[in-house]
Amino acid sequence: MAQAKPMPSSPPSLEEVRARIDAIDAELLRLVDERAGLAGAVAAAKASAGDGDKFGLRPDRETQLLRKLLAAPRRAAAPALIVRLWRELMGASLAAQGPFHVNVWGGRDPARAVELARLRFGGAPALRTHGKPEEALAAARARGGVAVAALTADSAWWARLLVEPKLKVFAALPCLAAWGPMAALAVAEVAVEPTGDDRTFWVTDAAQPGPVIEEALSRDGVAATLLVAAGGLKLFVLSGFYQADDPRLARAPGTLSGVIGAAPAPLDV
Repeated sequence: MAQAKPMPSSPPSLEEVRARIDAIDAELLRLVDERAGLAGAVAAAKASAGDGDKFGLRPDRETQLLRKLLAAPRRAAAPALIVRLWRELMGASLAAQGPFHVNVWGGRDPARAVELARLRFGGAPALRTHGKPEEALAAARARGGVAVAALTADSAWWARLLVEPKLKVFAALPCLAAWGPMAALAVAEVAVEPTGDDRTFWVTDAAQPGPVIEEALSRDGVAATLLVAAGGLKLFVLSGFYQADDPRLARAPGTLSGVIGAAPAPLDV
């Protein structure tokens, strides 16, 4: 005798769904509040270790955390939601540990540059816009300072980093390919460490066209793409993490050239 098929369970009512959302919201608030409270413990631990006066920004650690989160099993949360949530959490934690300010030069599209800065650093740090890229870079030299500057053919501001002993590019914005093409770089006095999937930024004064320089680098095993040219200088992005003294770059075209930093590849690629 054939067994009767079980009746399909009815979907939860709207009231039941809302009750579950309310319960989740309450638990989220408790956990977010607990996480935010740990910023003080982090600051105290750094102070006891003698690092209380140092800027706590760790781009490599943030990237590793986000990659781990994005690789974890999930059913519905999109990468953009995860990245935005944790950028806000990390930005708020960093701001609670000491000075943290973001200085933006947006070129012809300042609103887009401000948007990219907030997507990367969250709403917690103070944000100021500047009329010149040099002003944003100068502000980044102060403790807790970050400069976000647009990539535009109107300015070769990035070339100034060749003579800056401490300021380095550490992030390319936006950090998700889904948010659009690379439009700005973030600069600060922070250690730039490899994360396992990185892009290095290299400047040269070589007069040859971009494709010619790309071909020369390719023959030496370096994959390069011209990002922008301005003022007789060119900025390339190299696939991988390159040290400033890499002999392959020393053999590349140009008299005045050098690495100005590196950034993780887009998190959703």
